[in-house]
Amino acid sequence: MAEAHQAVAFQFTVTPDGVDFRLSREALKHIYLSGINSWKKRLIRIKNGILRGVYPGSPTSWLAVVMTTVGSSYCNVDISKGLVCYIQRHLPEGYGPYQTPQTRAVVSMAIFSTGVWMTGIFFFRQTLKLLLSYHGWMFEMHGRTSRLTKVWAYLESVRPLLDDQKYHRMETLAKEFQDKLAPRLQKYLVFKSWWATNYVSDWWEEYIYLRGRTPLMVNSNYYAMDFVFIRNTDVQAARLGNIVHAMITYRRKLDREDIKPVMALGIVPMCSYQMERMFNTTRIPGKETDVLQHLPESRHVAVYHKGRFFKLWVYEGSTLLKPRDLELQFQRILDDPSPPQPGEERLAALTAGGRVEWAQARQTFFSSGKNKAALDAIERAAFFVALDEESHCYDPENEASLSLYGKALLHGNCYNRWFDKSFTLVAFKNGQLGLNTEHSWADAPIIGHLWEFALGTDTFHLGYTETGHCLGKPNLMLPPPQRLQWDIPERCQAVIESSYQVAKALADDVELYCFQFFPFGKGLIKKCRTSPDAFVQIALQLAHFRDRGKFCLTYEASMTRLFREGRTETVRSCTSESTAFVQAMVQGSHTKAELQNLFRKASEKHQNMYRLAMTGAGIDRHLFCLYVVSKYLGVSSPFLAEVLSEPWRLSTSQTAQFQIQMFDPNKYPNHLGAGGGFGPVADDGYGVSYMIAGENTIFFHVSSKFSSSETNAQRFGNHIRQALLDIADLFQVSKANS
Repeated sequence: MAEAHQAVAFQFTVTPDGVDFRLSREALKHIYLSGINSWKKRLIRIKNGILRGVYPGSPTSWLAVVMTTVGSSYCNVDISKGLVCYIQRHLPEGYGPYQTPQTRAVVSMAIFSTGVWMTGIFFFRQTLKLLLSYHGWMFEMHGRTSRLTKVWAYLESVRPLLDDQKYHRMETLAKEFQDKLAPRLQKYLVFKSWWATNYVSDWWEEYIYLRGRTPLMVNSNYYAMDFVFIRNTDVQAARLGNIVHAMITYRRKLDREDIKPVMALGIVPMCSYQMERMFNTTRIPGKETDVLQHLPESRHVAVYHKGRFFKLWVYEGSTLLKPRDLELQFQRILDDPSPPQPGEERLAALTAGGRVEWAQARQTFFSSGKNKAALDAIERAAFFVALDEESHCYDPENEASLSLYGKALLHGNCYNRWFDKSFTLVAFKNGQLGLNTEHSWADAPIIGHLWEFALGTDTFHLGYTETGHCLGKPNLMLPPPQRLQWDIPERCQAVIESSYQVAKALADDVELYCFQFFPFGKGLIKKCRTSPDAFVQIALQLAHFRDRGKFCLTYEASMTRLFREGRTETVRSCTSESTAFVQAMVQGSHTKAELQNLFRKASEKHQNMYRLAMTGAGIDRHLFCLYVVSKYLGVSSPFLAEVLSEPWRLSTSQTAQFQIQMFDPNKYPNHLGAGGGFGPVADDGYGVSYMIAGENTIFFHVSSKFSSSETNAQRFGNHIRQALLDIADLFQVSKANS
């Protein structure tokens, strides 16, 4: 309770002589500094709001227009063509500021100049909008994709998966939908596009994420790994001190709008909207739908260690704690010998189980008293920190090490992550870190941007002493972190145990196989004259056919952040071209030249589909929104129902890297993360995440379920390895000729 005493600015007692005030100058100083810091933030936001509102104009450009108008007047040149005189004649008469002719002339010229300036801004904005709306730079030829084209593009995507009878049935359903229901549904989408910022994103967030009632753990949340080839320190608290300091520094840059947008090809800016809810955000469970709670500011992080929860302030007054001070605070938690309170140890299992059960428990047991206060401390934190007692890292001598590391990040022990927080920062005992991220508020490249900044700042800007501690001297007068207090009755403990059993069964069913592909990376793939992503995706098709003896509907995530508030679109990677190549490879009767030709056709098809998805001409989000409209209208569409119910038995995603130029990867080739991964989307399917890590290596994260007799993550991983080698061999690409 030491922090409670620090928070008291003054005390008073009533005596026979009157009221005796006892002021604390130090506390008042911190209150004053905190207020100054808050107002600085507000002023920065107001300034940024004004500059953003007049972009690409500026106060300087306005002044230049005014000076030009006034200067031309003194030179007896009327650049306004009489408009200044017209404005002057219509200014109000009287004894106000317009009483002298000179003042009226200056005011008139200022009004005219402002009008010219605002007109210029309008035309500049429209020009920029047209320029940024043009996506032909991604294509040799590009045109608008009609609703008709999208429906038949869908049919093309499922053709390799259906026999003639099933395909003709789907073709009939599509034709009926196109002629009868689609025009009516499309009108509503067009209407929505007139007033909504993005006609997809709000429905995607609500219906795909927030209305899901299954556990977030494994099914929705994903993870990201640390640098795997280097270790800056083995001191758990020290590593956290640097990383947490870097993360809060990033948040401050975000609040001040000092973070530059990521640029596609270094030219076109991508929307940064998703970054707004990175911090101070929690998913709140509901019986029918969850909600995202986002706060404008939070001055603490919530910490879990050995079954106990703590509230750790990251500021002293208005000053961000230095890394060495944060290390001290985390070490105090690690050294705290107090045991968990009854029901506290597995409390976070509520966030790992079913959403309805968690919503009911929250309303029943956490809506008042000390439980509500403690839960508020977690949900209102900047983010969640988990101090694990076990150690994980990548060990080249132990093939299972990367998979165990991934499993620990994906679900932990089912109660040492707060799966509702925007992200949980996981710190292992050996100083290795990782993230577990909730998916509804943003997609993986967003948290990847923060993660790159934090790792780069930790390594290249903050650093450590020779003994592995943060630089500087700690402030031993800091009050220790606050232990959160709970009163969890036996009925609530039973609910917690039930959620834990659900989560444990889900976690135990996940098979995760993570591996590094050594033979080659991006550098040698380019010798095949194809994009690295297309190369890997075609290899996945070959690997899957060898693994299962058939093709399946394949999902690859593509970002749509070229549009305002854009999130993702689906690239359907299983195409007629890729299946033709795979079948030719499996048959073994084709010449190398024929196989090369088939591969290039498949690669060109994939690259074109990826570009279409990025530029808003994808299939799935449009069909999804048509389906939502049909549900609102209470009409049924067999075609849409079938489209939306098809399982993605192969769900894939590429991990973004080097979004921020924090360091030169050529100069520091070992400063590579292994990317991250996610659970399988279908019970009898695979989840595959990969990161093409520089020129010479690729990391894969393959997930499946033990309960499926048809899948095996390690077996599929071995097929991926072989498929990559076989395709490279077609082009006689080897490490020797690099």
